[in-house]
Amino acid sequence: MQPNSLLDAILDEAGISHAGLAAHVNQAGRARGLSLRYEHTAVARWLKGQRPRGQVPDLICEVLAARLHRQVTLDDIGLGVPGEPPAPHTGSLCGFVERATALWRSDQQRRPHILGAPAVTGTPAVMPVWEWENPPEDVDVSRGGRHRVTPGDLDMLRAARTHYEQMYRKAGGVATRARIVGFLNAEAAPLLRGRYTDATGRQLHRATGGLVAVAGICAYDSDAHGLAQRYFHQALRLAKASGDRGLGAYVIALLVNQSLYMREYRQAVAFAEAALRAAGTDITPALASDLYAMQAKAYAHLGDGGSALSRIRRAERAAERIRRGTEPDETGYVQPGLVNVQVAEALLSLGELAAAGEHAAAAVDNPAHDRGRVHRLAMLSTIELRQGNADKAVAIAVQMAEQARGMESQRLRDRLREVREHLVRSGCAGTAEAAELIDGALRVPL
Repeated sequence: MQPNSLLDAILDEAGISHAGLAAHVNQAGRARGLSLRYEHTAVARWLKGQRPRGQVPDLICEVLAARLHRQVTLDDIGLGVPGEPPAPHTGSLCGFVERATALWRSDQQRRPHILGAPAVTGTPAVMPVWEWENPPEDVDVSRGGRHRVTPGDLDMLRAARTHYEQMYRKAGGVATRARIVGFLNAEAAPLLRGRYTDATGRQLHRATGGLVAVAGICAYDSDAHGLAQRYFHQALRLAKASGDRGLGAYVIALLVNQSLYMREYRQAVAFAEAALRAAGTDITPALASDLYAMQAKAYAHLGDGGSALSRIRRAERAAERIRRGTEPDETGYVQPGLVNVQVAEALLSLGELAAAGEHAAAAVDNPAHDRGRVHRLAMLSTIELRQGNADKAVAIAVQMAEQARGMESQRLRDRLREVREHLVRSGCAGTAEAAELIDGALRVPL
């Protein structure tokens, strides 16, 4: 079940508690000759995605309409299709905007059923990618809201994306997430509901899509995988509305990365293939290199060495074509050395230790932002230890732990714990110092 963020948002707007809604629904039911005995626990189940039975959805609309002094439909409360939760990627663009902004609002208010929702798999995970790739396209994305969207508004959204991305790289997703979600609610949501032409609307949806993608990255980095996935699906829908295939391919790369983390390796391969196929000439060398490198990792985990090596070669060829200054802002994460560390991970999974070590060392030799450097050092330390070079592994692990100071990231903590476990398990001399330093970094709660 998917959490019903629309119902959550409209209850908040109406200022009605769970117990209050249950009592009003019981009362409205009595007027129709129904004997209902709902309590606040039933409302909590509805918010988690359970559909109320019989006439109850209509009664909820009736209660909320009286409270808000306007018509409230089943679509408004997320119960428009009997037996199915509302899909965030289908329907009209205006309806999508309302569902998206309802999720942002619920996230900002830290609703447990939103924060703790698991990631979907199977068809619900694949459909947003399929719908991005296939018709119909958005013919006209203009809107007739109250306030006109200006070029200055678009500049603000673009600047905010860069600002929060840099904050994420330096401080981690846990620290950044509340800031970017607050910005989406305060600034982006009113603009999406504003007044704009089709041309301005394309730019607005593109700028907002970039921001929503970073919000998804921060949720992923905070271990809120279901929420991250919903943000990525939203960003994909915004990318489609913008008409920018390259942006959509970038968002799919984020879904590929999450699929790898969730060990959905075949899904990772298929998603990357969809991005490469559908984006066509709009895909940049940087993004293509990352998608091929992630495919290589997936194939390596599946034990398909031939396909993994083929994708490594494609990733390396694409990386050679990267020209700084010609890439969009979103692919700035594909810095020199990123493909090396991705390839090193694939080769490590294939048991090619020497080649993996060469790529990992090359990755560390290249400059990287703070976060990327932690991952590169973690990979090199692991490989050095596997090759029997304990002293080198310990020295690199110490650098890694020091580099990670001040960052609030569940993913980086995973890497620290993984390196610590490898060091301790090896029993090599000198590992105690590095393990103690990592313990110190992990001791501070997020």
